[in-house]
Amino acid sequence: MASHYEAPIRKPLVLGDKGYHDVTVDIAAPVEGKANKHWWIVFTIALVAFLWGIGCIIYTISTGIGVWGLNKTVNWAWDITNFVWWVGIGHAGTLISAVLLLFRQKWRMAINRSAEAMTIFSVIQAGLFPIIHMGRPWLAYWVLPIPNQFGSLWVNFNSPLLWDVFAISTYLSVSMVFWWTGLLPDFAMIRDRAVKPFQKKIYSLLSFGWTGRAKDWQRFEEVSLVLAGLATPLVLSVHTIVSFDFATSVIPGWHTTIFPPYFVAGAIFSGFAMVQTLLIIMRKVCNLEAYITVQHIELMNIVIMITGSIVGCAYITELFIAWYSGVEYEQYAFLNRATGPYWWAYWSMMTCNVFSPQFMWFKKLRTSIMFSFFISIVVNIGMWFERFVIIVTSLHRDYLPSSWTMFSPTFIDIGIFIGTIGFFFVLFLLYSRTFPVIAQAEVKSILKSSGERFKNLRDAGKPLYQTPSKGGAITEKAASKEENSGADTAKVSSLLDSIGTFDADTETADDLKKVKGIGPQMEQTLNQIGIFTFAQVSKMTEKEYDLLDSITGSFPGRAQRDDWAGQAKKLNDKK
Repeated sequence: MASHYEAPIRKPLVLGDKGYHDVTVDIAAPVEGKANKHWWIVFTIALVAFLWGIGCIIYTISTGIGVWGLNKTVNWAWDITNFVWWVGIGHAGTLISAVLLLFRQKWRMAINRSAEAMTIFSVIQAGLFPIIHMGRPWLAYWVLPIPNQFGSLWVNFNSPLLWDVFAISTYLSVSMVFWWTGLLPDFAMIRDRAVKPFQKKIYSLLSFGWTGRAKDWQRFEEVSLVLAGLATPLVLSVHTIVSFDFATSVIPGWHTTIFPPYFVAGAIFSGFAMVQTLLIIMRKVCNLEAYITVQHIELMNIVIMITGSIVGCAYITELFIAWYSGVEYEQYAFLNRATGPYWWAYWSMMTCNVFSPQFMWFKKLRTSIMFSFFISIVVNIGMWFERFVIIVTSLHRDYLPSSWTMFSPTFIDIGIFIGTIGFFFVLFLLYSRTFPVIAQAEVKSILKSSGERFKNLRDAGKPLYQTPSKGGAITEKAASKEENSGADTAKVSSLLDSIGTFDADTETADDLKKVKGIGPQMEQTLNQIGIFTFAQVSKMTEKEYDLLDSITGSFPGRAQRDDWAGQAKKLNDKK
């Protein structure tokens, strides 16, 4: 039995017979190996969409904003809808990672990296729309309070549009630092495994000299908690400020105090849905089914169901406030949304955002991968319609009936939006081939408490260094007189054939803890394998190091990096 009480695992978060070395190999595989056909299919589709969008952007800038479907009445439409939609998706990514870190949720380990990367790439897409909307982006410096050919142009610091710039840029900066900090141990892992000198040099620079010392981990955890604490209120403030773009106006349907919490809830809702979409794609194209499990998908679906219900309450509250206010303009704005020319957009929004997440009450549906993927896309379609309904239906019929008109997007409007979706997935797929999409160090930290292998060992009352058989039963494998640490007999025999065996009758065991990198636990593991002397350790080469890593499954590459053989040879010579 284990030496202390371990709470039973409800459901494993890491499936299969995974040891520490297996986690490293599996997570590094998409970066070190070649892309599979699923990756190429998705990447090709995304690249075609991106190129189409590039063409539409070039046409827009070369011809003028008149190619969009805007008119004098509806002067904000498709572009601002897409801007707010992308900002909303981006804001949830870092929030998911930060809040789950602050609450110490173990299931965060498989999703935090994708969520954080989603934030960076979404905000990039959002930033494109204000730049394009300028019409002449090469004159963007006019918005800066600097001397120019027209004299001094000073920005209106009372405008919520300017608050947007500061809020979103601050959030992007904090998110990038938070994301990069979490990547440091993974960059170091790729660096240590790299074969090509160029690759090793690049990842050495990216890892900022990470060594894996206790001091590194202490600072890593402290910085992560500080950044998580900063990012969480930033999420609330940023989308609150985005909502002020509308709430500070006098347009019916916009001038309401519910917009700040309403926008924040919608951002979290759409963000969780997009993370769900990305997780389901990543688990397939990167072969990570053992780490992004049905359990993760189910937990995400529960959050989507809850946040969808909150958004539904916000919709009902809006309708109630419009009626209760007694303002006929406000009442007509909401009546027009539900029954006017854009009724189809309003009811699409209600169907996708309020009704569809309620299917997640049924366990069979929320544990279905295909259904979860479908609902995640439906939710994001619904959240796009929400922004469209808020913006267009409030503008196309306001106080002056003589100026009422309709808005219809052109193929350029649609093309730019599809292009940003393609650009987003191009960035994300390239990222998945360059950076580990799962935090391997953090997965290892929960392996003994949340891994299927260790669950089977604990249920059988066996020590945690043994290995379950393929059928799930626990078997004891001996390599010498001591129990081995989870290796099969062939690997242990091969290792001992190379470095020699220990004869307790004629030899004396050495204190292996004198070798830097070998602590009491590792010494015990080496003894269980059959390694007791400096002479044995001194005979290790790269082949034996690899064998030892696969046997122990802990701290892969540590023995080679610390040069155990060289240390042991010096200690043996001093005897």
